[in-house]
Amino acid sequence: MKKKKVAAAGRRQAAASGAAPIDGAPALRRALVAAIEPLADEEKARGMSAYMRDQFVYLGIPTPLRRRTARILIRRFHPATPADLRRAAEMLWQMGPREYLYVAVDLLLGHQAKLSVRDLPWLLDLVQVKPWWDSVDSLVKVVSRLVRREKAGGQARMDRALRAKSFWVRRVAMLHQLGWGRETDLERLFRYADALASEEQFFIRKAIGWALRDYAWHDPVAVRRYLEQARSRLSPLSCREAGKHCLKRP
Repeated sequence: MKKKKVAAAGRRQAAASGAAPIDGAPALRRALVAAIEPLADEEKARGMSAYMRDQFVYLGIPTPLRRRTARILIRRFHPATPADLRRAAEMLWQMGPREYLYVAVDLLLGHQAKLSVRDLPWLLDLVQVKPWWDSVDSLVKVVSRLVRREKAGGQARMDRALRAKSFWVRRVAMLHQLGWGRETDLERLFRYADALASEEQFFIRKAIGWALRDYAWHDPVAVRRYLEQARSRLSPLSCREAGKHCLKRP
């Protein structure tokens, strides 16, 4: 009954905006394909693919245009349950052109109220599907908002993610407090950096530096002090990234 009420509310909202609602993941997929693929640009697609080391196929659609086009359809899609939202995101994630992964992330962000920390295991599984820094760092935004909203349960799951076999999942754990500013759990930030300090994986070392640099905008003194005592443990890359701003500030 509750699911029917939510779906009905979505249809009313769409009707009020003058647009028909999109019911179900298959319908959303069809609508997105019809709207996005005519915008394909072969020349841009080659450049985008080359930038990603030719690992992925692209349609060649610039981000602003893609977002503008998909946003209208995302708003018309009204998942009644978290499962409906997950199903739609998974369907997009499995499509060939890389742009559909980015649309899936925008879909999750647009309907993030449907998700909770109970969906974090699913999100961390998604992180490991066709992973590269672009998709992983995009999903960090979704994970970050869920954990920030439900900190106690969310950060406990991040503590477990820090020990995951996949370095991409460990990267998400390291980056999950990006943008939190004064709400950052400083002890956890430094503890995560220490836990990952010995890793040789480039994307982990880069993540450590990025997370520290992000917090340094709010408390450069704390980050400088940490770098002074942790420099022997951290890689030169992590130290260099972390100190880009805070070591130049008073």
